[in-house]
Amino acid sequence: MRYAYAITAALLLGGTTLALTSNSTSVGAQTAQNENMAAAAPRGAPMSFADMAQRLQPAVVNISTKQRVQVQNPFAGTPFGSLFGQGDQPQTRQAQSLGSGFIISADGYVVTNNHVVAPGARGATVDTITVTLPDRTEYEAKLVGTDPRSDLAVLKITAPKPLPFVKFGDSTAARVGDWVIAIGNPFGIGSTVTAGIISALHRNTGGSERFIQTDASINQGNSGGPMFDMNGNVIGINSQILSPTGGNVGIGFAIPSEQAVSIIETLRKGESVQRGYLGIQISQLSEDMADSLGLAKNRGEFVQGVEPGKAADKAGIKSGDVIVKINGREVTPDETLSFIVGGLDVGTAVPIELIRGGKRMTVRATIMERPAEEDLANFTQPPQDDFSDQDAQSTKQASQQLLGIAVQPLTSIIARQLGIPVDTKGVVISAVDPSTDAGQKGLRRGDVVMMANGQPVLTDADLGKAAQDAKTGGRSAVLLQVLRRGTPATFVPVRLRGQ
Repeated sequence: MRYAYAITAALLLGGTTLALTSNSTSVGAQTAQNENMAAAAPRGAPMSFADMAQRLQPAVVNISTKQRVQVQNPFAGTPFGSLFGQGDQPQTRQAQSLGSGFIISADGYVVTNNHVVAPGARGATVDTITVTLPDRTEYEAKLVGTDPRSDLAVLKITAPKPLPFVKFGDSTAARVGDWVIAIGNPFGIGSTVTAGIISALHRNTGGSERFIQTDASINQGNSGGPMFDMNGNVIGINSQILSPTGGNVGIGFAIPSEQAVSIIETLRKGESVQRGYLGIQISQLSEDMADSLGLAKNRGEFVQGVEPGKAADKAGIKSGDVIVKINGREVTPDETLSFIVGGLDVGTAVPIELIRGGKRMTVRATIMERPAEEDLANFTQPPQDDFSDQDAQSTKQASQQLLGIAVQPLTSIIARQLGIPVDTKGVVISAVDPSTDAGQKGLRRGDVVMMANGQPVLTDADLGKAAQDAKTGGRSAVLLQVLRRGTPATFVPVRLRGQ
């Protein structure tokens, strides 16, 4: 309908123009108000971005993936599953992702965002990655390396001739107010050029990375595309937007080249990116917390927990400490502890200035290598809920299990929240079906299942296997070892559903 209205408007305007032109011949020699008009650009602003865009666009590409996703059969556990011959087995669905990227060498190395080429859902696998040039030539790409932490990825395509490419510039020379242009493939409609200015530098969006903020339009599909300065150099890689609607509202973020270049070169060599790590759980020093400690706000970060055996623990850092300076750099909302530590070389010993009990002191810590993101989940990820109330969705999930309970992995964060030792091994109950034997025997949300039929339980699959093995073996119950805060672990026999 938009296109139809646009054509109608054009026709109406065309008719009006014709009428005016016809009338002018009878009045005498008159000219249109806008004839031969060319306004001068504001001082320092380009008259046009056309020449720059024409040279840069050939090196900016579209990136798409084809993926397979295992999804639960919607008819599982119902008569319809058998009726349609599907049973309870998961089904495979096709999925895809779409984004942008740019070529950085004539032999076909391509830079994009990790989230553009990563599996889009849990259990998904990426079958193919396709790079499409502006002339619609397609190449199947090889994934050279990814770094989820910085959201960067490097691909490689092979072409019969040298490819157009662009080079990186120095983002440290960029200033707020500088002109920039972004090129990408928003919403999959094709190569698009947008322009704007740098709105902020070193913007913290809540993680350990820093971004260039711009008002140049960045939308879904622009991810992985380049941000250019007025010299045509890449000073940023478009990565995120801040929007309540999912569309552009003038707040977009790009990974600065000063951070990206070294990571990209590491990935290009087939190596993994190393980052510094202390092994602590931290939180911002809020105004209320700063007042309670008698400290200035926006200076330092509060240590919520210390991971046993890691750098901070070995250095003597404790929960309740406030770290205010590391390696001579003050810890602030812009220069966060994670950002500073992540940039330190692994193996170096650095001074850490902290406040404990109102007294300022200095310790020395030897920086360790940051573990893979998935390995950090047990310590650094915040709990999803407080285990106080059981919602309807969790109850439904529990009602579908043989034992009538739904569980999730027990992380050290959750263990502390439940008031049990952080080294406890098991799964935590997230919901119990009250109509089952588990519900009748008092099992509840927040209890920890440590063993089932004498075997350790570390995952939902472990518990499900124990229940299924009991059913297959003709047994009607499973013996669970259960731990609850304030009481020793006890053994509880729980009957299978329907037994």
